Amino acid sequence: MKYQTQKIWISNKNRKMKLLILRPGSARNTSLHTGVLWIHGGGYQTGMPSMAHFTRARDLVSQYGAVVVSPGYRLSGKAPYPAALEDCHTALSYMIRHAADFQIRTDQIMVGGESAGGGLTAALCMYEKDIGGIRIAFQMPLYPMIDDRDTATSRDNHAPVWNTRRNHRAWAKYLRNMTENEIPCYAAPARRKHYAGLPPAYTFVSTAEPFYAETVDYIRNLRKAGVKADIDIYPGLFHAFDMLMPFSETSRIAADRFGYHFRYAQEHYFAEQSD
Repeated sequence: MKYQTQKIWISNKNRKMKLLILRPGSARNTSLHTGVLWIHGGGYQTGMPSMAHFTRARDLVSQYGAVVVSPGYRLSGKAPYPAALEDCHTALSYMIRHAADFQIRTDQIMVGGESAGGGLTAALCMYEKDIGGIRIAFQMPLYPMIDDRDTATSRDNHAPVWNTRRNHRAWAKYLRNMTENEIPCYAAPARRKHYAGLPPAYTFVSTAEPFYAETVDYIRNLRKAGVKADIDIYPGLFHAFDMLMPFSETSRIAADRFGYHFRYAQEHYFAEQSD
């Protein structure tokens, strides 16, 4: 299925923020679609909404008929936490207010992203739940960057693409001017203590990358709290392997598994918005 691309700019705290919108089918399509806020990765410090064109977000539109909105959130070099989270909340709120324009159903709003975008996915789900905000039906934090502290796999990791040195630098920039005791779960979601009531989740991760341990722990904590959460684990590969090696057999399997879980979510997960 072909998809259409649109860019719009919305007002956000006396600045303009770009939203990239990917829509399925033709302009004549009038049916309502699953709405997905897809948050790009880049260690909180790099990246752009157009990355959606070569991530799993593209599949959500072209294969599963979702409408994807990807926000150009502020990067940590310009503004540290909580700027990125605030921007994602603004984009999600805009999606709800303009659901008719986007042709999305308000009872099936989902959030996903890879790496730092996965971290912001988890953080946004926690934030919206805690403030009684937008009700998210499903979350897809792929190999998420969620723990600023060293884990068994982020400590002394020398894998390609992302490793301990890069991880430390990225977290230091994102959390600058904050002390250890000031860091909330909305900045580093692995710090959360209570997981009950969060949206059901799906993720995948590889064993050689730094985020393996924190991703497994996140899914385990959701399950302990009674939240439906699934994970696929791919041995021996590096961070973001599915984006960097899209035609490898493992990447194709990962894409197919991701699609399976998204289709299941479309059929089973809904969350009515409060008035």
